[in-house]
Formats: sequence, C-alpha cells, structure tokens
Amino acid sequence: MHAIDLLVIVVYLLCSAWLGLRLSGRQRDTKDYFIGNRQLPWWAVCLSVVATETSALTVISIPGVAYLGNVTFLQVAVGYLIGRVVVAFVLLPRYYRGEMTTAYAYLGVRFGRGMQGTASVAFLFTRLLADGVRLFAAAIPMKIVLDSYGLDLSYFAIIAMLGVVTVLYTLIGGIRAVVWVDVLQMGLYVFGGVVALVVIAGGLDVNFLAVAADAGKTQFLDFTSNPISAPYATVTAVLGGALLSTASHGADQIIVQRLLGCRSLRDAQRAVIGSAVVVFLQFALFLTVGLALYSYFGGVSVDGLGLANSDELFPTFVVEGMPVGLSGLLLAGVMASAMSTLSSSLSALSSSTMADLYERFSHRTLTGAQGLRLGRLFTLGWGLVFIGAAALFTGTDNPVVELGLSVASLTYGGLLGAFFLGLWVRRARQLDAVIAFSVAVATMVWLFLFRPELVGFTWYTAIGTAIVLGLGSLLSLRHRGGAPGAGTDDVPSPTGEGERS
Repeated sequence: MHAIDLLVIVVYLLCSAWLGLRLSGRQRDTKDYFIGNRQLPWWAVCLSVVATETSALTVISIPGVAYLGNVTFLQVAVGYLIGRVVVAFVLLPRYYRGEMTTAYAYLGVRFGRGMQGTASVAFLFTRLLADGVRLFAAAIPMKIVLDSYGLDLSYFAIIAMLGVVTVLYTLIGGIRAVVWVDVLQMGLYVFGGVVALVVIAGGLDVNFLAVAADAGKTQFLDFTSNPISAPYATVTAVLGGALLSTASHGADQIIVQRLLGCRSLRDAQRAVIGSAVVVFLQFALFLTVGLALYSYFGGVSVDGLGLANSDELFPTFVVEGMPVGLSGLLLAGVMASAMSTLSSSLSALSSSTMADLYERFSHRTLTGAQGLRLGRLFTLGWGLVFIGAAALFTGTDNPVVELGLSVASLTYGGLLGAFFLGLWVRRARQLDAVIAFSVAVATMVWLFLFRPELVGFTWYTAIGTAIVLGLGSLLSLRHRGGAPGAGTDDVPSPTGEGERS
C-alpha cells in the first residue's frame, strides 16, 4: 500500500460527510427527518435500498463464497425477486394507506400497541446484532491495510472511526442525507468491483472462467444437495431467498422507511422490484470476482495462503495486487458499503424508537421542533450503541455474509408471520400474535446458538413464519368472529386519511 491510497480513503470519508450534509436540506419535523416528506425519487430509493442491504458483506465476503465453492449463492437473488413482488403488491399498499412512517405501525393498527412494541423491540435488537456484523466486516480490510503500514490499530478503533463519520451526516441530515450518500456509495463500490475484475483478468495468462468451470465452480443450480441442510440447494435457496426478501423488505423498518419516502405507492413498487434486479447483477459481479481470484491465487486453500478465513481473500488482493490509488479506491468502496448500511440502520432504529415506542407509549404530543430534536438524540444514542456492538465481533469461522444473514433471519420469520397472521387470520388477536411471535423467535435463537447443523440459514425465515402462522391460527380458534381491524382491506387509517397513490 502507498500513502496515496490512505489519502484516497481520507478524502472519501471527508467527502461522504460533506455530501450528506450538503444534500440533506432543511429538516423541520420528524416527517422530514425520517421519510423525507415523501419527496424522494424512486430510482434514488431503489439504489439506496440496494446499498443498504448489500453492505460490506457483499464486497468482501461473497468473492470468498465463490472461491471456496461455486456460484449457487446467486439462486438466492432469484428468490429475492419473487419476494419483492409480494412486498410490492401485498404489503406496500397497506403501508401507504394512512401515511404510516414505520413498518410496525400496521401491526399496531391491526393488533394493538403491545404487538407493535414487541415487533419494534425485536427489530431493534436484531438490527443491532446483524449490522454490528456488517460494520465489523468493513474493519477487516482496513486492519489489513493499517497492519501493512505497521499501524496495529484494534478493530474497535477502526469501527469507531467509521461510526463517527456516519453518525455525523445521519444525525444532521436525516433520511435525505442517507439516501443520497447511499447512491454515491453504491456507485463507488460497484465501480471498485468492476475495476478489480478487470485488473485480475488482465493480469492472468489463462481464461479464469474456463479454469473455474473445470473446477466445477460455475455451477448455478443445485438439485442434488440435501435441501434441509444445504443452504444453496435450488429449492432451499430460491424459497429461502423469497421469504427472506419478503421479510427484509416488507417487515424490516430499515428498508420500509426508504420505500415510504417515495412520492407514491407506484414509485415505491418500482423501487423495491428494481432493487431485486440490481442486487442480482451485484451478486453476479462479486461472485465473478471470486472466480477470478481462484485463478489469481492458483486455487490455493485459505490456510495455504496464510489467511484466517475466506473473508480476507479479496482484501488481500486489494492490498497486494491493485495499482497505487486504485487500492485506496477499492477500500473506500468497502467502507462505503458499510457506512451506507450503518447510516440506514441508524435512521431506521431512531424512527422506530420514536414512532413505535416513545410516541406509542408516552402519549405525549410533541411539536415539530421537539420531535426533530428527540429523533436526533435517538440517532446519536443508537450510533454509540452500534459502535459498541460491532466491537463485540472479533472473528468468525464462516463467511461474514452468512453470519450476517443468519442473525438477521432470527426475527425475520416471526415478523413476516405476524404480518401474514394479521392479513389472513381474521380471528387472531394481539395476545395470539405476541405469543406466536415470541415462540418463533425463541425457537430460531435456539437453532442458531445450539443446533445450527440441523438446517441451513436460508430456512430460518420459513420456519419462523410457519410457527407464527400455525400457532397464531390455533390460538385464534378461542375467539368468535374477527378481531377489530382484521382482514386484508379494512385496516383503518391511523390518521383518517386515504391511501396515497
């Protein structure tokens, strides 16, 4: 690494903070701060969604997935498209009806504030852990770079540096700053991936795709592996990807908050479906980088290269194999992907804390200025908590992309099941939903911590959804008739307003 690379990284950090503050506009109230007053263009929201969900895990971990195995991971993205079509036409219309500002406001209208609070707390906890993994992932290549200069900084110090810059522009600029910086950051890390692929391919004397094909690494479909334990068996990957995407984009505030910032329901539908196409192309790009790295390193095992795990493959190439300046650009791209996810999480966590917990349970009426001030305090508080959570991770034997998806999936199934229970089971009441949701989450935590070998992580969302729907339906048989506000089309508007479209 050259000093120019460090200069590129520093300039990027400063530019991100400046751009976020410059494009944020004036914030007057919580509607401005949390959903941009619903004036965000759909294409920017689409790219922001992609930047948020892919994060540093995609950039540094997915190449390692292809290096160690093949490209069957790409099947998950096929399921993503199916899941987002469901979100676009089943869940989004309910959010736009009544000008809701969080995903869990629907559960509050359908079941009551107890279920809304339960879902919000589950979201806060899971998002904290999952994005702690993502922030830790971004620190991996930075530590490799700094170690090459003899600067033995801890993961915590690196995480704190990234966190402070991200908190700064999110705290002041709100969702507008987050979305516009996301667009920049996505462009940067995708450009970095393309440049890396060109550099690797240009330096090889062989056709890396032919080498990968001979090694069986270009396999896309997998109909032979055990669909229960193999996460990338075709049925498992597509079904699991569809359910995971339905939950993450329809029941997770980090994504729903962006979609609610669109100018209309139709724009939100364009954004969520378009994001699936972009994600497929991104996954394909970074998996191809992994195939190229297989030829670059001669197919040597991770241990043989002296690396701790596959997540260090791509960062090692960036440090050792990229021209001066481009290494810094690529590492800035890795940081960009992590910061986009962190800023999105901060905005989503503070909005959910404000709307689903504070406003729901305090019964206080705040002025626009008071709400804005409190929202920023929540953002600052969550930023500090995030830095601490990310510092808890010091390593992992599996690719961090799998760890991140596994942690996020612990509550995704329960959340998605709660939404479907409210839509499809008219008898279900709040206690039924809370009990079923709690059992589902407890079951998934047990599987993740104590019996991870039983099922692949791509099944987590499906299992959680099935538990909530099954148990919730059984518990609802105790009641006669439908619960107030039950059904698919008669959900009352919390503000008395009609659907915005």
